[in-house]
Amino acid sequence: MKIGKIIFFILCLTVILNSCGNDDDDINIQPPRDRAEQQVIDRDTLLEYLNTHFYNSASLANNPNPTINDIIISEVPPLGGLPDPANNTLLIDAVEIRQTVFAGVDYEFYILNIRTGGGTNSPNVSDNVLVNFSGSLLDGEVFDDSVNPIDFDLIGVVPGFSRAFLDFNEAESFNINPDGTVDFINPGIGVVFMPSGLGFFDNPSASSGIPFFAPLIFKFELFSTRVNDHDDDGIPSYLEDLNNDLDVRTDDTDEDGSFNFLDTDDDNDGVRTIDEDLEPDTDLTVDRDGDGDPTNDIGDGNPLNDDTDGDGIPNYLDPDSTQSRNDS
Repeated sequence: MKIGKIIFFILCLTVILNSCGNDDDDINIQPPRDRAEQQVIDRDTLLEYLNTHFYNSASLANNPNPTINDIIISEVPPLGGLPDPANNTLLIDAVEIRQTVFAGVDYEFYILNIRTGGGTNSPNVSDNVLVNFSGSLLDGEVFDDSVNPIDFDLIGVVPGFSRAFLDFNEAESFNINPDGTVDFINPGIGVVFMPSGLGFFDNPSASSGIPFFAPLIFKFELFSTRVNDHDDDGIPSYLEDLNNDLDVRTDDTDEDGSFNFLDTDDDNDGVRTIDEDLEPDTDLTVDRDGDGDPTNDIGDGNPLNDDTDGDGIPNYLDPDSTQSRNDS
């Protein structure tokens, strides 16, 4: 009886070990790549793509209300050149080159501007946007898209996607239909072609179908944008990008491990950033301190314009200035 149990245990253990071994065989471990070297490879790949693909420029220009579904990108036939040049345009002749720095590497990406957008507001890289989008690989395989307009924080998307919106404005206006749907008038519409270093690089989601080190294409419609203040400290998050690198996750003035855009006391002087707003309040309709009385507030809602010691550093970033609007 004991021998039978031992044999059964050994068989079970063998099955488990074999199963683990098979799982390990399926793990795709990618060797690390240098970002700068990969950027050179991706740049060549993207330029080759842009030189061999075209889009339906005339039909988009003549469409009063185009959407991303109307943008058709096709490959130039191996023989014969660009089909119907009067109505189609090579991508390389239409895109605008953009340069940026991310993770210490100089990157180049490309914007196809179908429509800039009729609104007056353009997103910052830390804002929320309402968009339609479609993401694909260079072979045309779509890995993600929105069925309906989706609202998301640009901090949570890949850097190439967030930077693409800087060239566009939100919609001019919108109409609410009887069935509750919304029609946006003259939104920003475009396409961004980005290297893998501005995409998912070596960390794509296992379920996304995106290969490692894959350049990406995103088509998008920009309907609206909203400025964020993630830590509610009175400083819009985009203004907490102090080194102007388009990444609020590289700014930590007091080096406490909390990025400024999430830090309610940016200089760690014991006074909350919002309480270092000392200028007299000129808007008596806004209750800034939340006490129910908008007429007794001290700050003007802008901690940026308070520099008590005149050293050129606003109080909220100056640990030597500890004045608070709550001081008696």
